[in-house]
Amino acid sequence: MAVVTPRVFVSHLAGIAVFDPNGDQVGRVRDLVAMLRVGGRPPRLLGLVVEVISRRRIFLPMTRVTGVESGQVITTGVVNMRRFEQRASETLVLGELLDRRVNLVETGEEATVLDIGIIQLPARRDWEIDKVFVRKGKGGALRNRFLRREAPPAKGGGGRRAGEVLTVDWSAVTGFSLEEHGQGAENLLATFEQLRPADLASALHHLTPKRRGEVAAALDDDRLADVLEELPEDDRVEIMGKLQEERAADVLEAMDPDDAADLLSELPEEEKERLLGLMRPDDAADVRRLMAYEERTAGGLMTTEPIVLRPDATIADALARVRDPDLSPSLAAQVYVCRPPDETPTGKYLGLVHFQRLLRDPPFTLVSSVADTDLPPLPPGTPLNEVTSYLATYNMVAAPVVDESGSLLGAVTVDDVLDHLLPDDWREAEMHGPPGAAADREGEPDDGR
Repeated sequence: MAVVTPRVFVSHLAGIAVFDPNGDQVGRVRDLVAMLRVGGRPPRLLGLVVEVISRRRIFLPMTRVTGVESGQVITTGVVNMRRFEQRASETLVLGELLDRRVNLVETGEEATVLDIGIIQLPARRDWEIDKVFVRKGKGGALRNRFLRREAPPAKGGGGRRAGEVLTVDWSAVTGFSLEEHGQGAENLLATFEQLRPADLASALHHLTPKRRGEVAAALDDDRLADVLEELPEDDRVEIMGKLQEERAADVLEAMDPDDAADLLSELPEEEKERLLGLMRPDDAADVRRLMAYEERTAGGLMTTEPIVLRPDATIADALARVRDPDLSPSLAAQVYVCRPPDETPTGKYLGLVHFQRLLRDPPFTLVSSVADTDLPPLPPGTPLNEVTSYLATYNMVAAPVVDESGSLLGAVTVDDVLDHLLPDDWREAEMHGPPGAAADREGEPDDGR
């Protein structure tokens, strides 16, 4: 009896762990590489794009995959850590095939690709694409998760309804070989919805500019704002340039003011002023204030949205504010006690309370009674090297920035300091791996491609 090889849908592979023969995790699957073939023949699956611990993306040939089961991929042999570079003849299954509009050969109807099925050929280690899961019609806003799979209707079951989902053979659809404009992104995003912003930024960075713009357009404002904060400068400018101005202003409002100021500083002056004019006045005022300081000073590095409490607030009030899931760990590490107004620039700055102290004292204790008033705040003109020394000297993850009148202007966090201590291209270098990681193709060992 012939052995039936189980089919795997690629949406189930996105993000799953890859292990070597010893059981050590190599990385996680970020995409699949296929080669389209002429004559309606099913594409050959060449390998997987695997993101290793350093966030570099490498190519893992399917000939070295010994198992795809139980939510994991098992590989054999030595993994080539050379950086993955897509070749002209190759197609990324998740990045380029999902959400694509195709036509059903039998009826000529248009459909949208929701998922792709792959199968291992009998008695071989080769894999190929054999099935396509589609939704009939021109498509629309799909949920940001995969719909439950439905089997194809039985033959003779009557006409198919508009919007119906079905699984068909690869040869039953056409349109994959054509370049598509205005391709959707809902299903691609569904495969990445659990990624952290930094990991999603890495995924976007490795897409083509066309596809990157489509995916960015499909993200909601808050998610796109988080991702932009993690992208290299060139990618951020490129994406902002493709957004409608009103949408771009909304995304800037959703960003942390210091990150929005950094992004705007990369844009031409005319475009920068136009976007600031479209932002809400309060948000634009915060960003303008930050842009008035030199970039590598406490004022240029700070965020204008630390946790500010009045002297009569209690530790219970402080803990409630610290629990906000939208706060970064560094901003949630301490609260700043100030006289009204509560938003920066505040009234007179009185001191700060570390999170650890909040856990030691009774909830009804006033924050003013436990505030550290001896720690000197930073003037906004403090240069970067002195800010770094300050954080190191006092073992701080954030520092208050106070003007000459004693008002709290904001707080400098250690993550923003690190952003400016690292080389300008550190984000891109992290996504690609160290220089020289990608060797020339000449002389490479056979990788099944």
